[in-house]
Amino acid sequence: MIVLEGVEKTYPDGTVAVADLSFEIGEGELVCLVGPSGCGKTTTMKMINRLVEPTAGRILVAGEDVRKLDPVKLRRRFGYVIQQIGLFPHLTVRANVGCVPRLLRWNRAKTGARADELLELVGLDPAVVGGRYPHELSGGQQQRVGVARALAADPPVLLMDEPFSAIDPIARGRLQDEFSRLRREIGKTIVFVTHDIDEAIRLADRVAVFRAGPDGGRLDQIDTPAGILARPATPFVADFTGAERTLRRLDVVTLRRTDLEPPVPGEHAARPGTAATAVGPAKALASASSGSGHPADAANGHSGTDPGPVGFDRSTDRRDRSVVVGSTLAEALTALLARPDARLPVYDPPAGDGPGTLAGYLTPAALHAALRAADPAA
Repeated sequence: MIVLEGVEKTYPDGTVAVADLSFEIGEGELVCLVGPSGCGKTTTMKMINRLVEPTAGRILVAGEDVRKLDPVKLRRRFGYVIQQIGLFPHLTVRANVGCVPRLLRWNRAKTGARADELLELVGLDPAVVGGRYPHELSGGQQQRVGVARALAADPPVLLMDEPFSAIDPIARGRLQDEFSRLRREIGKTIVFVTHDIDEAIRLADRVAVFRAGPDGGRLDQIDTPAGILARPATPFVADFTGAERTLRRLDVVTLRRTDLEPPVPGEHAARPGTAATAVGPAKALASASSGSGHPADAANGHSGTDPGPVGFDRSTDRRDRSVVVGSTLAEALTALLARPDARLPVYDPPAGDGPGTLAGYLTPAALHAALRAADPAA
């Protein structure tokens, strides 16, 4: 989808912003460009849509050399989301989202319908916020409007320049979760610039780590989040990902059935009285309860020692939690630490509205082995 071949950017005063940059971004892929200030990550993104002109090399988008295309028409093929949001203060939210469709001469009805559709997509009620002005919204709401505006003309590529960095940590985490959901629905190719390695690991299919140097910004490594954390290619990447990179791997390695101790005979069936919910690919959660009849369980207001999953709303006892196959090791560790016996029941993801069945048990030793097995060379 996007190919960079030997791309460089040198300014008239001799400053080299980016040197000898070559990598590819596949269709539908989200690649995070991450690195310290001055490493060339934002310059790289801006060269893709010619907000900055490269001085050497080629950039291809869908097989076309961007330097041979009209820059205005080229930029209409991209959605662009920036840290400062950049909403027009004198326009309503609905009018802000409809800016690009109006430039493309869509009629008023089509433009309004598209704006309302996108506001709903990013989690805003058009009936409530559509007629408001940007200053009447919170920072997180404004950023959602910025994403909706970038999607208005249905561009195949989104360019996002530190879009969540100006938002407070709580709202930022919620926006990241919402963006992950949104991304699965829209299926766009996304170039996402951030200085936050945790954000990159959380969102990206692949992470491109840039470093700054006297000869310009350079790409040190591009790999999956798990690969970056397990096998840093250079000392800089190892330093940038930090001494906590083993802990960060817990967020990108998922739990497999083979990581578990098998159930004892008779424990393969779903627990009675279960209900299932699902909240995403890595968090397909099933609730379950057992019928052991222990007095302590009766005192706690439920019928068994085996817990429901993470997110299970048990009003009388929220201590016992479990996860399902496919949950992250971070989710599993959180639930395991809450267990008094250090033996965590893990369930298969539920099929439809049915309950998940017991897949096995996770122990501290098994979790350690699962992390090691995810990348034996790490």
